[in-house]
Amino acid sequence: MRVLAAMGLVLALAAAPAFAGDLEDGLRFYQRKDYASAANSWRKAAAQGSAPAQFSLGFMYEKGEGLAQDSKQALSWYQRAAEQGFAAAQINLGSMYEKGKGTAQDIGRAVTWYQRAADKGLAEAQFNMGRMYQTGQGVGQDHAQAASWFQKAGAQGHVWAQSSLGLMYETGQGVAPDYRQAVFWYRKAAESGDPFAQFDLGRIYESGQEGVPMDYVEAHKWWNIAASNGEERGRRNRNMVERLMKPEQIAEARRRADEWMKAHRKP
Repeated sequence: MRVLAAMGLVLALAAAPAFAGDLEDGLRFYQRKDYASAANSWRKAAAQGSAPAQFSLGFMYEKGEGLAQDSKQALSWYQRAAEQGFAAAQINLGSMYEKGKGTAQDIGRAVTWYQRAADKGLAEAQFNMGRMYQTGQGVGQDHAQAASWFQKAGAQGHVWAQSSLGLMYETGQGVAPDYRQAVFWYRKAAESGDPFAQFDLGRIYESGQEGVPMDYVEAHKWWNIAASNGEERGRRNRNMVERLMKPEQIAEARRRADEWMKAHRKP
């Protein structure tokens, strides 16, 4: 949400020249971690009706940054910004209703606000809509709708949506079973660092499935990577599959894993 806060403000500055001065000041203060000054600047813009400033005040009240933590105030400011169509506020407002923060839990209202943000193309909201349809929270359970929303979020790089879509293709939930598509989406999530997707990739390669040949080297590689990211099952499965592999296969799997980890090492 911190990223949404900063991005929402930056994108809104050009479109809201009447509030730009206070918005820019608030953003500069926030980036310097002078939260009290940021709150003062954004409060001025919020009082004039600036949706990004209202969102930012809600965010600061929710997190207790520069202001005493107050879920009811957060909800109030998110509501004002959300009603003006500010997508980041809509998804945060939906989350407040879903969790019952600052208000009584109301899954129906959560879905309403997630839907509005999702319709604007916000990947996190699209993922949330997929969750709701998958579990039948606030909407009738509909796995095809869940897969559709996960597809939209996954296409924008949402890692959890990609991993969820991989599982749906693997199990045939909401879509026709397709192991190649499962591997496609698991791989996207795995390449972004999701240890669960990395484990799942190894699992499919270890057993081999229709359209995906058995490949112990790739299974070992992905389980090794998953283990390096804290997935204990990856370590156990890597050690087990080694018993079925030739020394040169193990060496190749380790080489591939090392190469991947070096390429994806954070600076």
